Amino acid sequence: MADWVKVAGSLSAISAGSRTTVWGVNAASAIYHYTNYDGSPWINIPGGLSDIGAAADGTVWGVNSGNQIYRYTGDQSTTNWVGINGSLVRIDAGSRTNVWGVDSAGSIYRYTNHDANPWLKIPGSLSDIGAAADGTVWGVNSSNRVYRYTGDQDPSDPWADVNGSLKRIAVGSRTNVWGVDPAGSIYRYTNNDASGGNPWVKIPGTATDIAAGADGTAWHINSAGDIFRYTGDQPS
Repeated sequence: MADWVKVAGSLSAISAGSRTTVWGVNAASAIYHYTNYDGSPWINIPGGLSDIGAAADGTVWGVNSGNQIYRYTGDQSTTNWVGINGSLVRIDAGSRTNVWGVDSAGSIYRYTNHDANPWLKIPGSLSDIGAAADGTVWGVNSSNRVYRYTGDQDPSDPWADVNGSLKRIAVGSRTNVWGVDPAGSIYRYTNNDASGGNPWVKIPGTATDIAAGADGTAWHINSAGDIFRYTGDQPS
């Protein structure tokens, strides 16, 4: 696949904030941070998570198999993870101040930036969510419908329908949005909701999870746990 370069390792979930901030977890819940060197690409970080969200500013959050929530503090202290009140099954971080998650019932939560009272419930129901450094947020629901957050523009209707059918979504910025459909096909947002009725362009490859960074970076993993970085925007 000319569009993707394979990177050694095996992961079950992946998140990218930027070219240099890429994190993942494997099927055994082990946590890995990309070294920025494909020759020895991953360093194991202590802890156990089932989903992870990495932001361009270095912020990282995760949830474990018990739906407990953690924020990475390994760059600040000897404690790698601090527990945050709440219960989530999916989480994503666009920046220190733009962290979103969904719980097992599909309820949507946004981080308040205050650990003592950390979550604000947002109307709607989603099964996966993506948050970007610029404040952009997208989500998909259990029926694979696609939504973009507009609650900072119209609180009476916080989610705009976007054509398409996706089960996973990743958002690096307003213009770097990627998704995976129920069949595993990979799609990139055209930045045009109309776009002939289809706002998505299909990218070669099959994936089970996808990651998108603020700087245009994209990664995906497939059903075998293989890891790929997008190179389709670079000379072949």
